[in-house]
Amino acid sequence: MLRASTAVTIGVGATAAVLVAALVQGADDDPLSTALSLTVPSQYTTLIEDAGNTCSEVTPNLLAALLTQESGFNPKAQSGVGAEGIAQFMPSTWEAHGIDGNGDGKRDVWDPADAIPSAAKYLCEIAKDVKDVPGNRQSNMLAAYNAGSGAVRKYGGIPPYKETQNYVKSIQALADQPSSGKTVTASVDQAVTAINAAVEMLGTPYSWGGGNANGPSTGTCCSPNGSSGTKISGFDCSGLTLYAYARAGISLPRTAAQQYAASEPVKKGEARLGDLVFYGSGPTSIHHVGIYIGGGWMIDAPRPGTKVRYDRIDVMSDLFAIARPTSRSSKEI
Repeated sequence: MLRASTAVTIGVGATAAVLVAALVQGADDDPLSTALSLTVPSQYTTLIEDAGNTCSEVTPNLLAALLTQESGFNPKAQSGVGAEGIAQFMPSTWEAHGIDGNGDGKRDVWDPADAIPSAAKYLCEIAKDVKDVPGNRQSNMLAAYNAGSGAVRKYGGIPPYKETQNYVKSIQALADQPSSGKTVTASVDQAVTAINAAVEMLGTPYSWGGGNANGPSTGTCCSPNGSSGTKISGFDCSGLTLYAYARAGISLPRTAAQQYAASEPVKKGEARLGDLVFYGSGPTSIHHVGIYIGGGWMIDAPRPGTKVRYDRIDVMSDLFAIARPTSRSSKEI
C-alpha cells in the first residue's frame, strides 16, 4: 500500500513503471464567509454574497456554483461560441441585461464587479420568465440560463439536452454542499488512500453506470455507442473515482461533470497525487475522469470493453482540467 511519506513504484504492464511520489505541499484555502460553503477567490466573495441575495431563487452558493461552472472564476474567459467573461454572457444577452454594478459609468462584461451582479439580476429575470413552468423553479431557472427561457417553456421544464441536464445537475450538486464556513481539499493521506483503493480494483471490468461507494456494481443502459452495463459488475470512470474517494472519507457526486463542479481546479504544473483528471470541451461536456498518480499517469476505467488500468494523462486529446476533490460532509470509512 502507498504511504504519504514514501515514493513507490507501481508496475504498469510488463515493461513500464510509474514513480508515484506523495507531494506534501498544502493548498492555500481562501477564507470564506459563513454564507458560502464553496471555495471562492477572496476578491469575489463580497460581490457574490451581495448579488446572491437579489431574489429568492438565487443564493450566494448557487451564484458561486454557476460562476465555477461557467468560467472557473476566470474574468477573461471566452468560449468558442463567443460567451464572454466570468459569467459567460453572450454579447446580445449582455447588451440586453448587463448592468453597471460598480457605478463607474460603464457596463463592462469583462469586469466581475459588473458581470457578477448582472448574472444574479439575469437569473432573477429568468426565474420570472419560467415561474409558471412545472417542476423545481430553481432547476428551471438554471436550465433557462443555459438553454434559454423559450426552451424551458417549450418542454415544460428542463429541456432534453444532455448539456443542459448536466449543467443543472452539476451546479445544484455544488451549490447544495452544506455550509461549513470553509472548503477543505483532499489531504495527501486521503489521496493516498484513494489511490490504494483504485489500485486494488485494477483489472475490474468497465461497466457503463457501474460502481458506487461500496465498490463494483452492475451498471445501466446505455453508453453513447450503445454499450450496456446492466450485466457487467464493475466501474465506469466516475464510479471508480467515487468509490476510491469514498474509501478516503470524501463523498463525490456521481457523474464526471458533477465531480469537476465539486472539486477545486489546480494548475497542471501543480497537480498532486490523487487529483482528478477531467476530459471534455468544457465544464458541462466533461466525459471522462481519472485519478492522477504522478509522472504523467493516472488510474482510470477507460471505456466499454476495457478494464480498470493505468493510462497516460495525454491518452485523450481533450484534457480539460485537473482538480482536487473537496471534503465537506464526509466521514471516515
